[in-house]
Amino acid sequence: MEPERLVYPLLKHVVMGPAMRVAFLPRVSGLAHVPRIGPVILAANHLAFLDSFVLPLMVPRRVHFLGKHEYFTGPGVRGRAIAALFRGVGAIAVDRSGGRAALDALDTSAAVLERGGVFAIHPEGTRSPDGRLYRGRTGVARLALRTGAPVVPVAIEGTDRVQPLGQAVPRPGRIGLRIGAPLTFRGRDAGVPRGKAARDVTDEIMEAIQQLSGQEYVDDYAPRPTG
Repeated sequence: MEPERLVYPLLKHVVMGPAMRVAFLPRVSGLAHVPRIGPVILAANHLAFLDSFVLPLMVPRRVHFLGKHEYFTGPGVRGRAIAALFRGVGAIAVDRSGGRAALDALDTSAAVLERGGVFAIHPEGTRSPDGRLYRGRTGVARLALRTGAPVVPVAIEGTDRVQPLGQAVPRPGRIGLRIGAPLTFRGRDAGVPRGKAARDVTDEIMEAIQQLSGQEYVDDYAPRPTG
């Protein structure tokens, strides 16, 4: 068995999962909406770095997500430890610099779904700088249309309070996870320009997330961090 397949359940059920439940007292609703088998895309809002650990540790199935290449290439013992941690919670290293890298990321995500797995994505593309929900990027729709996998909208709540922007270590406090009913988009791109279909589907996904989270919606892309 691959080492990371052993690390994942160890982190989820023995180390990080129990610790997070004590520190953050998570309220999770709608877990029944996550299909027990088969491919599924979890599409969630993005409030804090902590979100990348909340979904894999609170959802029953093994969850994969894309992680910045830099998380896996740090020097020394600390760098190797961080890389092992991210691999352990289901992260897949990817270069997100754009162009060919963006296509590689799509291929990597699709491969997870084609194996019947669960893939998590933050359609906003980056953390919200002010707690509002920003316009979604169309990668989530392109993935759904390409694979036919259902999209389950997820609202993460409270992670921006326990880990404000710029704070490396989260503090104890209550967080929440609201999971909505699956959305299916198979065939939505039939006879429709690919770009328009992707935009329309993405907007529907963001609307579903907004209804769960209650966040104010901003019809513009979130600014990417400059630091």
